[in-house]
Amino acid sequence: MKQKVLKVHPDDNVLVALTDLNPGEVVSYGGEEYQIQEKIPAKHKFAQEFLAAGAEVTMYGVLVGKAQSDIHRGGLLSTENIKHAASGFSIGERRTEWDAPDVSKWQSKVFYGYHRADGSVGTANYWLVVPMVFCENRNLEVLEEALVNQLGYGRNKTYANQAKQLIELYKSGKDVDSLLNMPLEEVSVIPSSERLFPNVDGIKFLTHSGGCGGTRQDAIALCGLLAGYITNANVAGVTVLSLGCQNAQVEILEEEIRKRDPEFSKPLYILEQQKIGTESELLSQAIKLTFAGLVQANQCKREPAPLSKLCIGLECGGSDGFSGISANPAIGYTSDLLVALGGSVILAEFPELCGVEQNLSDRCVDYENAERFSFLMKTYNERAEAVGSGFDMNPSPGNIKDGLITDAIKSAGAAKKGGTSPVADVLDYPEKVKRPGLNLLCTPGNDVESTSAEVASGANVVLFTTGLGTPTGNPIAPVVKISSNTVLYNKMNDIIDINTGTVIEGEETIEQAGERILDYVVRVASGEIEVNAVRLGQDDFIPWKRGVSL
Repeated sequence: MKQKVLKVHPDDNVLVALTDLNPGEVVSYGGEEYQIQEKIPAKHKFAQEFLAAGAEVTMYGVLVGKAQSDIHRGGLLSTENIKHAASGFSIGERRTEWDAPDVSKWQSKVFYGYHRADGSVGTANYWLVVPMVFCENRNLEVLEEALVNQLGYGRNKTYANQAKQLIELYKSGKDVDSLLNMPLEEVSVIPSSERLFPNVDGIKFLTHSGGCGGTRQDAIALCGLLAGYITNANVAGVTVLSLGCQNAQVEILEEEIRKRDPEFSKPLYILEQQKIGTESELLSQAIKLTFAGLVQANQCKREPAPLSKLCIGLECGGSDGFSGISANPAIGYTSDLLVALGGSVILAEFPELCGVEQNLSDRCVDYENAERFSFLMKTYNERAEAVGSGFDMNPSPGNIKDGLITDAIKSAGAAKKGGTSPVADVLDYPEKVKRPGLNLLCTPGNDVESTSAEVASGANVVLFTTGLGTPTGNPIAPVVKISSNTVLYNKMNDIIDINTGTVIEGEETIEQAGERILDYVVRVASGEIEVNAVRLGQDDFIPWKRGVSL
């Protein structure tokens, strides 16, 4: 640890503790000394100057709160003495000038992916099985049981083996206390069958709780989300199961597919249970058609593609007080590198852009996108407030415990994931990316809802930062987990792929970390690295019902 405190932006009036600070301790920063007034846990903030009640608190160069009582120099900022506040925003002049990073190192680099007829390139090659309505979820489970292990896609059975150990111990007469204190062996039982289709990464089943009983708008949004997955470059084809009477009709799905890919040519098999009749006939047809689709999908092989064919989703979850100064700005630099190479990135989670709207609005390439961003942000917040919530209630208990005590503090750090490039387009849920560059996508801050939406919008890789740890993954896109601190990386190394705690410790700059992450992404996109979320089978998928979800 080369320093104990950090100032994020020159205009800030708070400092961040990089390690635990004790009362009476004197720390130095920028040629000045600060006597700590009370215990400041690592990741939390303290006042750089005396803040009278009502004074504005600035971090990341923006308003993030107002003092509710006097805070002395060196005093802890907490939920008791700080209240969320953010500056208003308006549609002003375009500020799209950009000092793009040097990308000569990557200009000639390629990744090896699956080329699709629409010109997109996948980083994986999956077959999808999709229900139009939750009534078909059980049939998907039957198909999964019938196909996955038989075709060689089963995963390790470590925990089933541990259950067997307990069964044997119980049969031998061990009591409960002995069972609880008995160490269990971590033995992995690997399925013996090899993949029948080596060029297909797996069969994924998108079970959900929608399709019927909700509003027509929810049904259309669900069809749009499913169409996004079907047209995603990581998907080779799809088997669709429909009951027949639900709101989410097949015709709506087909229309949403055409919106995203007018010349859609992937294998698409649609089965309607109420037309076919018996469950056994439905499932038999689904198995045959899916198998036939896998034969076709297996014909596609990895071939070189320019990095401009990458579309990266940017996500954070389980954030901590270091997320906004290590992991988020690191992938922000990765974003800038990819944009400079002609690729696409998606910044979502609109509740976590509260307080930085002016900067993002000014960066929109045209007035229309700035206006749309303003409309989506204000409408979303108004809907939240109408049911007694609001963007100010976004931070979770874990966020607050680790120093993100207002939504504006959390948001200012979260927005760093988008880097500094101009905003090429503003998308509403669940629209698809149409332009290279930085895209803003309206989603909730909920990790899985937002990640699900980014992949539907075209992301073929997701960069997911975390400071507290989360097992989130996605069915069809590799989710690269990036820790903001080394303690987390060492503690949860079975789910974390990359550590940026090196930035906090002064061992690496943000730019160096961002370049390292891009190199890693290229290897993931080429199939050289299986990220932990894929290895563990973390196939999280949640559609967003357009009601309030923060």
